Amino acid sequence: MKRLHWIILRRLPGPFLGWLGTLMFLLVMQFLIRWLPEIAGKGIPMTVILELIVYNLAYMVVLAVPMSVLLAALMTFGGLAESQYYAVIKSTGISFAQLVWPTLVVGLLVTGGMMYFNNVMLPEANHRASVLWKDIRTKRPGFDLQPGVFYNGVDDYSILIGDRPEGTNKLYNITIYDYTEGRSEQAVIKAAHGRLQPSRDGTSITLLLYDGEMHRPRPGTGGRTSKYERLSFARHSLRLDLSDFVFQRSDDGSRRSDRTMPTATMIDVVDSLKVERDSQLVDLQSNLVGYVHLDSESPRNDLPQLVHPDSTSGGSALDTIPVPTPYAGLHGLAVSQQHAVAGKALQEARSAQSVARSAARTLGWKTKRIQRYRVEIYKKFSIAIACLIFMFIGAPLGLSIRRGGLATIGGIALGIFMFYWVTLVQGEKLADRGLLEPWVGMWIANAIMIVVGLWLVMYVILDLRATPPLRSRLWMWLKSLVGRS
Repeated sequence: MKRLHWIILRRLPGPFLGWLGTLMFLLVMQFLIRWLPEIAGKGIPMTVILELIVYNLAYMVVLAVPMSVLLAALMTFGGLAESQYYAVIKSTGISFAQLVWPTLVVGLLVTGGMMYFNNVMLPEANHRASVLWKDIRTKRPGFDLQPGVFYNGVDDYSILIGDRPEGTNKLYNITIYDYTEGRSEQAVIKAAHGRLQPSRDGTSITLLLYDGEMHRPRPGTGGRTSKYERLSFARHSLRLDLSDFVFQRSDDGSRRSDRTMPTATMIDVVDSLKVERDSQLVDLQSNLVGYVHLDSESPRNDLPQLVHPDSTSGGSALDTIPVPTPYAGLHGLAVSQQHAVAGKALQEARSAQSVARSAARTLGWKTKRIQRYRVEIYKKFSIAIACLIFMFIGAPLGLSIRRGGLATIGGIALGIFMFYWVTLVQGEKLADRGLLEPWVGMWIANAIMIVVGLWLVMYVILDLRATPPLRSRLWMWLKSLVGRS
């Protein structure tokens, strides 16, 4: 038995690591195809790009590990069935549980590792990737002069060149508009040729101009132009500040969301939000008590009309006010006093309504935030437990396939994982909208997979493959009933 377990456990790592590497490679390629155009052309150092890829590998691991577990289980037990090894094992009296339990222990170990990864390492990687993305997006593109196109990337300058030989820093037919002294006093610099001379730290670049002229107006009294200067030069040096083009790392102490916050911190935030929400709800109820003066014993459906004596002879409509029966104390007052009391009551009611609406918005926002945090907490544990569930499904399913090539196993595994992932994502969306409880939305996919796994286990244990299909047995049963009648 120990030798048998050792053979099975020895077969698992190969398919698991092979499929894990393959899936990670495909996910990295998909990431690069999608985001590389946004990174390219900004002069981002290669080390920063590699760092960004490493941080984004975290969410790829979350997708690849459960899928690799399922594929490894299918290939390992499918190989046993295809080689008739399982038939020999079953004939010796070894049960399905005795055969499979070591692989479930492996699945449990992988689940434990994924729980730590999802709850601790994944949020930190997501946070660092988010900060790094922000720095990349705020970086300006590199200094790049194209022939025949005005370049306005440097503040207070507009540069046009006629030609730039490829692979060199030489420039020809240069025209520069200098706005450092304002648009009204702009200078125009023209040069036959020039050369770019970058600084060592990359924060500036010197533009050396040769055989050119500078044209600029000079203001006189009252802001009027008194003269126009034209200067010729054999050599002119122009230094351009490129500090904004240098990639700079920002502080990573930014506010974290549910995707970038460790689970322990999210639990503390949820507890504090619940306390704040309950406290605010109690305060709201106590504040609104002062606005309510109803006699519960009085009928509320009776709304008599208090009519001014002159209203029948063309009085104002404002003199007719519906007064609820609970406010019976108003009947002894004059109509003008009744209007004054009713107006004050209306003002207090509107104030209470405003307070209630403001509190409702705040309470609704906190409730939605609690909902999102709870969804994310359950999601991290749900995906980790999926590794054990997929091992539980892969073992009986692999023994049931018996004859299946790599394409068949891959197709079955892809179908199962796509169904699981779509169900999980849809449950997350419904839970975020408040249509499902967070634990229901995040665990419903696992519950369905457990039911499927139990059915597959029963299929293998009872050897239902050797019996006629269910539809055939139902048809034979119906025929027997018809024959008896």
